[in-house]
Amino acid sequence: MATIVMTDNDFGDCSFERQMVEAAGIDFVGYSELAGREPAELIKHLQNADGAITSYGFYRAEVFEALPQLKVVSKTGTGVDNIDVAAATANGTAVCNVPAYGTEVVSDHAIALTLAVLRRINEIDADMRQGIWDFRRRRPLGQVHGRTFGVVGYGNIGRAAARKARGLGFNVVVWDHKGTPGRFTPEDFPYVSFEDLLRTADVVSFHTALVPATHHLLNADNIKLMKDDAVVVNTSRGAVIDTDAVAAALQSGKLWGAGIDVFEHEPVSPDAPICQAPHTVLTSHAAYWSEESAVELRTRCTQNAIDVVLGRQPEACVNPEALPAALAK
Repeated sequence: MATIVMTDNDFGDCSFERQMVEAAGIDFVGYSELAGREPAELIKHLQNADGAITSYGFYRAEVFEALPQLKVVSKTGTGVDNIDVAAATANGTAVCNVPAYGTEVVSDHAIALTLAVLRRINEIDADMRQGIWDFRRRRPLGQVHGRTFGVVGYGNIGRAAARKARGLGFNVVVWDHKGTPGRFTPEDFPYVSFEDLLRTADVVSFHTALVPATHHLLNADNIKLMKDDAVVVNTSRGAVIDTDAVAAALQSGKLWGAGIDVFEHEPVSPDAPICQAPHTVLTSHAAYWSEESAVELRTRCTQNAIDVVLGRQPEACVNPEALPAALAK
């Protein structure tokens, strides 16, 4: 009988995936912890597997070289930067993901971080719990009206964030590698160059994929273009911004605030510079999660793995050129 292995996850248990896989007539093995995400552990756990489900496993080339029988790796998310897609393709292994599942909840989180930073919600809350009734000590406080919200990356989540920001009363500008400065999105938001967005936006919110061209897209050099009272928000991928450079800018007063959910190295040490920086709201890679979105995420991801293992076309595959070989295994 075919076997699907869930090699790692941060859901707490694998019972949801187990029920789906076994109902499809496939054996299931699940590992609930994140500790087994290194290549050596993946190879060990996948020796007899036809399919794998992963959240954060490091599927490097050596993993695929050691597992010629592996038909599919299905990611519980959209980004697949933890998977060597070229190596998977060479091995005839399909790499599946769950595009657009978190559009509403991630854009909600980006807006929530923005408002929390502008209104200094966490700082005033902490004061109250210490018996301090004085919002004035946390001034300046910001408002939406009169501010510009810059969207970096205009995919599904960036589009939703732009829509919600406009609904709150922000002016909205957009940068995307497919957009032409001087033109407008279908929703009538102006496209601008990345440099102009940094110069003009009061809030710069990142919603782009992590690829070589977007690694440290925001860095120590171009932070200098930003307004001194600007806010940085990141709910995309940690390495899209140089978080240490953001922390340094916050410490020096070059930036006013930051709301960050994703980090280059997770979990983040409490000694990390960003955890010591002033006027920040930090969350532990939580933007993608709501109870509603989690059901959709886990269902679609698991179904992708089931479909490939059973020789069927999956809903989403990032390397469709590998599918004929994967389905033929």
